[in-house]
Amino acid sequence: MSQEPVAFGFELRRRRTATGWSLARLSMAVHYSKGHLSKVETGLKRPTPELARLCDTALGADGALAALVPPGAGTGTPAADEPWLDEEVWIMQWDSDGSFRLAAVDRRRALALGATCLLATAAGEGRAAASPVDSGLLDASRSLFDQYRRLGQTAAPGTLVPPLVAQAQALRDVAIRSVAAARPGLLVLASRYAEFAGWMAQEAGNDRAALWLTRRAVDLAEAGGDRHLATYALARQALISFYAGDAASTIASAGRAAETTGAPPRIRGLAAQQEAQGHALAGDHTSCMRRLETARALLAADAGDPSLPVIGSSNLADPVSMATGWSLYDLGRPQEAAEILETETARLPGHSVRNQVRYGMRRALSHAAAGNVEHACSVAKSLLGPTSLVESATVRADIRRLTRLLGRHSSHSAGREITPHLTAVLHPTA
Repeated sequence: MSQEPVAFGFELRRRRTATGWSLARLSMAVHYSKGHLSKVETGLKRPTPELARLCDTALGADGALAALVPPGAGTGTPAADEPWLDEEVWIMQWDSDGSFRLAAVDRRRALALGATCLLATAAGEGRAAASPVDSGLLDASRSLFDQYRRLGQTAAPGTLVPPLVAQAQALRDVAIRSVAAARPGLLVLASRYAEFAGWMAQEAGNDRAALWLTRRAVDLAEAGGDRHLATYALARQALISFYAGDAASTIASAGRAAETTGAPPRIRGLAAQQEAQGHALAGDHTSCMRRLETARALLAADAGDPSLPVIGSSNLADPVSMATGWSLYDLGRPQEAAEILETETARLPGHSVRNQVRYGMRRALSHAAAGNVEHACSVAKSLLGPTSLVESATVRADIRRLTRLLGRHSSHSAGREITPHLTAVLHPTA
């Protein structure tokens, strides 16, 4: 038997008895059965990070209990790819299960494979496009990007990756053949397409493709004179580590981005917010709240460039408050989390379906963990239709947590009623 559950169980029992709490009282505080907690204390059941954080908060352990249940292994640092080249072409390789991989090949090989770029062809291969054409293309591509962002709130994320990749590569190809004055704007907009494609790949559950596209976005941005997207890429990498349960990597990557001198306030603010969520995952309430305050100050100082798409979500009225609610759940404070998420999800615009589902399911999970099972089931039920629509890997992770949690409340008819529907969302082909 691993020593991890034994060590945690011993410390949990020691702290519980030192405070004079019975198993029944702890059970009521964390909403786990006495039998389950008893087996955890004796090492017969392995504690989950969620249970560790709940017990940590209930017993005032200041992160000591949470630290005894390490998160899952991190994603690690991806191997370095070949550098960005003017003449490279991105190829998507689809597998039979619907997953995809990306690779960079030289243009000559791509042409042999039949790859084409419609925008590049329309602009004319081998000649410099006129400046008015470049300007019109830039405006049209920016407008199209806004439409893709809106579509990303309702469409399955995997279906958006191919057209986004094609647009990024087409803009890059046009930029290469454009007059020097028009080139930077085209390249930077291409980088935004690649970055958004990376986000959609991550939502589709393909972290490897997400990192690949984010690195390409950084290359494009730097070629266009924008030196700051590399800083944001650290925050994006931190987000992937966060969803993998790797608190240490999340804090390290996001912390580096947040402290980057000269980076725009918005990028540093988003990074500080992600760092705060890493601290929450580690059970460090004080550091989490401190970094959330830093994030709020930085985001408030953001001036932004109105000619470029906004980096990060543009549909959250108060992203720091939303992150606070998310973090409080990870800190083992589900009731506080539910109260904040109730307020913030009500402020989401009607077209922001992906965010409604993403934060709404976390709201349902918080209510369930706080013992508000009926309300949790009501919230989750209202999200079933949109959840099937957006196909988010992030949401599916919370649905799995919610299903396990409701399994501990088998006496509630609402839980028994909704569980098959949640299972159907997780396994749509069953």
